[in-house]
Amino acid sequence: MTVLAEPTTEAPERPGVPRSAAGWWAVPPVLVVVVVAVYPLLRVCLESTKGVGGQSTWASVLASEAFRGALWRTVAIAATSTAGCLVLGTFLAIVLAFVPFPGSGVVGRLIDTVLALPSFLVTLAFTFLYGTAGAVNAALAGVVGGGASVLDLLYTPVGVIAAEITFFTPFVVRPLLASFSVLPRAQLDVAASLGASPLRVLRSVVMPEAWPALMAGGSLVLLLTLNEFGIVLFTGAKGVTTLPVLIYTRGIVTFDLPGAAVIATVQIALSLALYAVYRVAFARVTARREGDAANVVVDQAK
Repeated sequence: MTVLAEPTTEAPERPGVPRSAAGWWAVPPVLVVVVVAVYPLLRVCLESTKGVGGQSTWASVLASEAFRGALWRTVAIAATSTAGCLVLGTFLAIVLAFVPFPGSGVVGRLIDTVLALPSFLVTLAFTFLYGTAGAVNAALAGVVGGGASVLDLLYTPVGVIAAEITFFTPFVVRPLLASFSVLPRAQLDVAASLGASPLRVLRSVVMPEAWPALMAGGSLVLLLTLNEFGIVLFTGAKGVTTLPVLIYTRGIVTFDLPGAAVIATVQIALSLALYAVYRVAFARVTARREGDAANVVVDQAK
């Protein structure tokens, strides 16, 4: 009797893609990045080296009072707006995650909607509310009396900071909500059963787990506010000249392209330096958290 061999169920092995061929797949995205991002930045940096009348453009720009004032104002507005976004965003995220109330889902969707809007729409809404002829000033004028505007903060650095906090706070709320959603509920229950107050649970259990998300959101907001142009321009704040506005004035209004390139190069260097600081700080926080987790595992094994 003839015994038939059982058919093999294993799929035949396919030859893998050679390393030399796989490396070519990285060429198209690298070329896109070089053409779209790296080449324009290099052109800006090279344009900044051109001098006018034998004088260095860098020396004339860096020595100008307008540049130093714009640099200080940019950093001050960005730092203040970031601090406000961190405080307000953390409060909103904690309320939405741990304080159930009717309509919390709608509030979360509204926060997501703000992320999809351009920044100048927030400034336009502020103009209708807090402008000279806005609804708030009209209501205050009806109560106080008189024709002059009672609330005049929109066209000041305070108005710019308020508009930036309003627009960029969702960039802090979303990472925190994502971090709170993966927080083990058992940790909160154990801390509460041991008699810890809600404030202590928040300080000792919740916030240590949310530090990476808070750092990511805060760093993103700091970079965005540092390079924000639309809010400052549409606010039309008197005397609020930031580095992006100064670049626009030099390059578009006065056609001083080398001077605008110098300021843009400083802006690029400042943004890259902040990003490098964020990466170093994030790596240290992550390494510390991994080390603490490893120590917990070793103690449990003992």
